[in-house]
Amino acid sequence: MKSITIEGQLRTDSGKKATRQLRSQKMVPGVIYGGSKEINFSAPATAFKDIVYTPDFMVANVIIDGSTYRCILKDLQFHKVSDLLLHVDFLELVENKKIVATLPLNYIGVPAGVKAGGKLVTKMKSLKVKLFPKDLKEHIDVNIENLELNENIRVEDVIMENMEVLNSPRIPIASVTMTRQLKQEESTAPKTAATTATAPAAEAKK
Repeated sequence: MKSITIEGQLRTDSGKKATRQLRSQKMVPGVIYGGSKEINFSAPATAFKDIVYTPDFMVANVIIDGSTYRCILKDLQFHKVSDLLLHVDFLELVENKKIVATLPLNYIGVPAGVKAGGKLVTKMKSLKVKLFPKDLKEHIDVNIENLELNENIRVEDVIMENMEVLNSPRIPIASVTMTRQLKQEESTAPKTAATTATAPAAEAKK
């Protein structure tokens, strides 16, 4: 499991004036919840770069005043105009307490339908799951080798141990569709067969 270390400092004043002052110093306010108490802190904006601007799932070890909190990223707030990071929410991982996390999907293999000329379309990049912290993974592997032309893999087809998938079970996550070329080939195939079949009859009439 990938992880990142973020060093911050305890934040005692959470008013608008104090928040503006923090941001003017290129600091980002954040909160850690889910543990025994809620912790308000701040850290340099650069400290969040590797966990905010990545598609990877990782654990954050947030160090505040000598104490380390093992967390996952839960929410972000950006400025509407400048797109600067304004606020970060973390969920503390407590050993015997289930959490809800969004884990990336990792598609494995080349679908049979693609080998037959189709095109793979991935419709979902992640799944929302409920699990204990010890069962967290970097991603969920989905084998798509047996996916045929015009077939779907749905949420319900992803079977994972020690975690509950919270997405609607019937939603397709990946499919193999016909390419334009394959459609043209199929549409012309019957015409070719019909021409071949009528040729002997035409010869007989002559």
